[in-house]
Amino acid sequence: MYRKKECVAMLLAGGQGSRLYVLTKKVAKPAVPFGGKYRIIDFPLSNCVNSGIDTVGVLTQYEPHVLNAYIGSGQTWDLDRLRGGVYVLPPYQKGKTSEWYKGTANAIYQNIQFIDDYDPEYVLILSGDHIYKMNYNKMLQQHKETGADATIAVLDVPLAEASRFGIMNCKPDGTIYEFEEKPKNPKSTLASMGIYIFSWKKLRQYLINDEENSKSSNDFGKDIIPAMLGNGEKLVSYRFEGYWKDVGTIESLWEANMDLLSPNSGLNLSDDSWKIYGRTTGSPPHFTAKGASVKHTLLSEGCEIAGEVSESVLFSDVKIGKGAKVEYSILMPGAVIEDGATVRYSIVAENAVIAKDAVVGGSPSDGDVDKWGVAVVAEGVRIGRGATLAAKEMADEDLPDVK
Repeated sequence: MYRKKECVAMLLAGGQGSRLYVLTKKVAKPAVPFGGKYRIIDFPLSNCVNSGIDTVGVLTQYEPHVLNAYIGSGQTWDLDRLRGGVYVLPPYQKGKTSEWYKGTANAIYQNIQFIDDYDPEYVLILSGDHIYKMNYNKMLQQHKETGADATIAVLDVPLAEASRFGIMNCKPDGTIYEFEEKPKNPKSTLASMGIYIFSWKKLRQYLINDEENSKSSNDFGKDIIPAMLGNGEKLVSYRFEGYWKDVGTIESLWEANMDLLSPNSGLNLSDDSWKIYGRTTGSPPHFTAKGASVKHTLLSEGCEIAGEVSESVLFSDVKIGKGAKVEYSILMPGAVIEDGATVRYSIVAENAVIAKDAVVGGSPSDGDVDKWGVAVVAEGVRIGRGATLAAKEMADEDLPDVK
């Protein structure tokens, strides 16, 4: 069947997300819940459909079960198409050989046939672990207008933070002449966002050449981009202005959720002109009991609140018992906070239970700020009655009751 598309998106969603520790013990990073009703992958998928890109390959590898089930047919994002749509692409056996995705470039290389089936002029490469809203079509239009072989989205970051990123050094017209991976003394503050548009015929050959190089790490940032620059290909930067956050750490995930409570953060999920779509649970409306207190908090459907909650983000079907206190915390779907328990500056994962009178987390003002951090309770874990999980600690197994 002839299914030509101008642009195909390839979404890299196979990463473990090791810096999220216990939160990604059972799920891939793009499947981690975010913002009361979403998962991280909702953002790039919504950006694609809002940008008019209706053919998306999602490359999975690490703990893909939850992610696969969540994506389903793609109906949530209007990507259940007869021609195009969303496809989950795990590693697979070819002939007598089979191997895991070895790097970002190798993951695309192993799916050359999928891309070729759509005979696209351009390929959009995305990461599945960032929170942002972006019109990829505007980036594509610039790519065509400049005649670039590759266009790389960049974000202007503070100089003090530039050494944490891959930095694009550019000429005044935006042409990239040098790429530096996490430089100690950056020459520029234009950080790569890990969003690329390539002319497919050009990229296809570079992927084949890269695969034949036994010394390559098969990575876009480390191998493909430097190779293209070295060969004099035309690489152009696309400056993005707006909210963007890499939620690859516990702290950044917590901060991004807290940003939803700030009207000046730049992250507005109520904007009808650029909606973020996510699957709904079908739970009933939330319920606030007599005597309960809810202040400056995002509540999702199915929540039952009998205690006090403030400055927090609550996902669907969360239960907070009588006399319990929750502040500056993220409670993921199905989390239970029993009577008298206290949860502060914490992330409580799906279906975890904080038993009666238990204490989880603590405020930065309670002690040494340098030693403070967000407390984390892993999926399904029970913090026993009267038990304590201090600030910055993580629990990936049950804590017993304290007698």
